[in-house]
Amino acid sequence: MAVKTITVDLEAYDALARHKEPGQSFSQVIKRHFGRRHTGRDLLDVLSRVNLSEPTLDAIDAVIEERRRDVARPVDL
Repeated sequence: MAVKTITVDLEAYDALARHKEPGQSFSQVIKRHFGRRHTGRDLLDVLSRVNLSEPTLDAIDAVIEERRRDVARPVDL
């Protein structure tokens, strides 16, 4: 794997160090915070691999229906 050397000031180093977990490299910290963002396509890919049982799907449908009947209303103050 190719590497690049960068220079950061002490404030930037301390910021990275605060986010670093034991055993984690600074590269991993940077990637976690600034790396590729997930997209809707990523969500669709994950959902295509999810296999929910019929009872679970029925429970989800029931919650959706209940929320349709009991919509949120503003609070009278």
